[in-house]
Amino acid sequence: MNLAPLPAIMLEPLVRAALLEDLGRAGDLTTDAIVPKDLRATTVLSARQTGVVAGLDLAILAFRLIDERIESTPVCPDCSEVGQGQTIALVSGPARAILTAERTALNFLSHLSGIATATASIVNAIRDHKAKIVCTRKTTPGLRAVEKYAVRAGSGANHRFGLDDAILIKDNHIAMAGGIRPAIERTRASVGHLVKIEVEVDTLAQLEEALALAPDAVLLDNMSLDELRQAVSMVAGRAITEASGRIAAATAPAIAATGVDLISIGWLTHSAPILDIGLDYRDT
Repeated sequence: MNLAPLPAIMLEPLVRAALLEDLGRAGDLTTDAIVPKDLRATTVLSARQTGVVAGLDLAILAFRLIDERIESTPVCPDCSEVGQGQTIALVSGPARAILTAERTALNFLSHLSGIATATASIVNAIRDHKAKIVCTRKTTPGLRAVEKYAVRAGSGANHRFGLDDAILIKDNHIAMAGGIRPAIERTRASVGHLVKIEVEVDTLAQLEEALALAPDAVLLDNMSLDELRQAVSMVAGRAITEASGRIAAATAPAIAATGVDLISIGWLTHSAPILDIGLDYRDT
């Protein structure tokens, strides 16, 4: 998969903040007390389980920000599938610096690889259908850009990045506007022609009302499989159809089989388990 890396200018503030949080007011007391100052070491970032790599650039940056003399050699770059025990990257240089950066590097790499791995598992589960797996705005504060990048590394796609790049009219918007029609009409009168409009519906009756106003997409929230099939038939290609609501790897194939275009899953970014990755010292 050809996935463009995120620019370093986006990554560096995140990694700097994480390192500063860990270093606190006195630095790495344990490593500085135990490891000789001039010792050099060769270490290996190694997968403890099968998965998909994401976030290697952040891990490498964590080492480099602690000491520019650390050399990192990627073996399995982002988007790579790795097996248990497989080397992801070699890291060598001043031993103290490597150990000081270790946890921050692994936190980013394990978390983002976990997201990529979970995404890939769902994508693989629905591979026989046209639907795409997309993430949501349910992200860790401050980490949205890299978590959404990790979804792409797992062959998923991204929903909107924030409140400012698309319109998503949800149930509370509809309630406060006094209905679907005024919500869509006010939206269309307020935004430019390049801004997409999606509306959330809970029932087929709401869907019928929304379709009369020609939204770009409809979010079919917590509908049954039968309702989803009927909704796809009603839409008949006039809008993008998106299914959402407590979707898991076990339920995704049946949902994809209804013919929806997108399946949005919040837990991919807010609750995906990490991919277990370790840093192993090579005694040379």
